[in-house]
Amino acid sequence: MPTTLKVYKEISQNRDAMTHLLPIQDSFDLIQRDISIGGRDASLYFLDGMLKDESMLKIMDTLLKVQDTDMPQDATGFSQKCIPYTEVDIYGDFDQIVRNVLSGILVLFVDGYETGIAIDCRTYPVRGVEEPEKDKSLRGSKDGFVETVVFDTALIRRRIRDPNLVMEMLEVGTSSRSDVVLCYMKNLVNPDLLANVRKKIQDVHTTDLCMNQQSLAEALIGSRWYNPFPKFKFSERPDTAAACIMEGKLAILVDNSPAAMILPTSILDMIEEANDYYFPAWTSLYLKLSRIIILFLTVFMTPVFILLMEYPQWIPPSFDFIAVKEVVNIPLIYQLLILELAIDGLRLAALNTPNMLSTPLSVFSGLVLGEFSVNSGWFNSEVMLYMAFVAIANYTQPNFELGYAVKFMRIMLLILTAVFGWIGFLAGCIILLLLLCTNRTLSGRNYLNVKLN
Repeated sequence: MPTTLKVYKEISQNRDAMTHLLPIQDSFDLIQRDISIGGRDASLYFLDGMLKDESMLKIMDTLLKVQDTDMPQDATGFSQKCIPYTEVDIYGDFDQIVRNVLSGILVLFVDGYETGIAIDCRTYPVRGVEEPEKDKSLRGSKDGFVETVVFDTALIRRRIRDPNLVMEMLEVGTSSRSDVVLCYMKNLVNPDLLANVRKKIQDVHTTDLCMNQQSLAEALIGSRWYNPFPKFKFSERPDTAAACIMEGKLAILVDNSPAAMILPTSILDMIEEANDYYFPAWTSLYLKLSRIIILFLTVFMTPVFILLMEYPQWIPPSFDFIAVKEVVNIPLIYQLLILELAIDGLRLAALNTPNMLSTPLSVFSGLVLGEFSVNSGWFNSEVMLYMAFVAIANYTQPNFELGYAVKFMRIMLLILTAVFGWIGFLAGCIILLLLLCTNRTLSGRNYLNVKLN
């Protein structure tokens, strides 16, 4: 039976169609409730756990009190006269009806009406809108996006009370049918960017968005595994998303994801954080410059160290103290690569360690890898110092994906410098610059904000 089938006038045919289209007998949470309204047979279809109990009780109480003489001739009149609820729609085909039922909306069939009546009294399990753990600010609001897209749009609406703010709803995924919302200021957004993004989302052919925004990003822009730099800026803060929208940018919300994708994106957007909006201009500029300098040092500190150790004659006399005085059993390049892996191992261990044990584990790991590894002859103290700086400096960047992209670039520079000397270091810098210049984002621009054909 095709899902584009029109709704029948007889309630028995509608019941047969719904039984065929939905696994009502097999799924315990798909519920069919047969009742009588005004002397006519009627059926309610809904998902258990997604309805507001108070609203459902009020609707059922009103429907069961409808008399024969109160029944209108059509479903439109019935919805206006007999349903005490605001969000009511009328649908004439089963494709829309099945989609609404699976979205948690209550659908009512009444004998004699050739349409289904959708009553949106659903509710979703949702956590509190507390401040995001990763994206904190010293000042400003302490709320954050949640996994329900309707709540996320409300958090933005609360901050922008302008009729030009548009929340455009799209649907992606033949199975998941995930809600995707484009948020933008109609009078500020670039119309070419908006049309391009809207068309790309509408042209996506995928079964589901189980991984939410990551699935959407891969469907829109492809994997492009050779370029590790992130293609989007993500923010879990509604104040940051609202500020970006007021700058003329486009925010994309995906249901079940507590973050907003913000377009267009440049390298300066990636290192921006919420505090930059709340502090005075000079303070904000200083913090941003500090992150840029630290990002630069994070990439080049250890490769330059390896380069200078291979060419000690390049070290100025005033910086002779940076040269390694003691040679241990493991070459410097292997020490750095081992520590790169060890740092990620400690990070994964801390991620999976219960909170009550995370502090003792950190202290123990610092002692073992710091003092004992140097005394045992595995690592030089200079190498431990530089890698400790790199590990801490990574946390100054608000974008998690950018931190790992920087890590991959640093490892590439280390290997090329160790193998080919200054030529490898120069080649690595050229590759890094090319990756930055050719990192195409969804808006069609690269990190340097240049249009790519």
